[in-house]
Amino acid sequence: MKRLAKFIYFKIIGWRIIGNTNFSKDTIKKAVIIAAPHTSWHDFYIGILLRAVVGVKTNFIGKKELFVFPLGWFFRKLGGAPINRQSNENKVDAIAKLFDQHDEFRMTLAPEGTRKKVTSWRTGFYFIAKQANVPIIMFTLDFENKQNKVSEPFYPTDDMEADFEYMYDFYKGVKGKVAAYS
Repeated sequence: MKRLAKFIYFKIIGWRIIGNTNFSKDTIKKAVIIAAPHTSWHDFYIGILLRAVVGVKTNFIGKKELFVFPLGWFFRKLGGAPINRQSNENKVDAIAKLFDQHDEFRMTLAPEGTRKKVTSWRTGFYFIAKQANVPIIMFTLDFENKQNKVSEPFYPTDDMEADFEYMYDFYKGVKGKVAAYS
């Protein structure tokens, strides 16, 4: 499967990976991985291919409506977990607890929380990482340059404003599939 993913990723669609490619299953067992800019459904298969190429198992959350027949079993098999976005349950606490329940857990999500244009990111991923005491690994979905840039692990500090400035800088100039939303 890894050979097929590499063939598709590198040869067929012509993408490349730059930056930290050493976040293997042996070095970082728990992390919040953020992917941006999230502008299109195409981001999903790019992320799945990147995961296979690097050889790291990751998990993701999605709205519960995505996890119904016929695709529900497929998304679960890929590491997906449904989340009820309408309930009164504290999602940050619930997701942070998942890190305690697993020896290896890497949660990938889009900091924008949507594929639409946003002026700022949602903060849940940040508080999940802080509460679970895990690093944040950033990767780009740069369709203009056909590349995924991967950051070194970043541990959030007690200065949220500076942390977000640091993370926004990592994504500066990156163009998503739908450039108007990037």
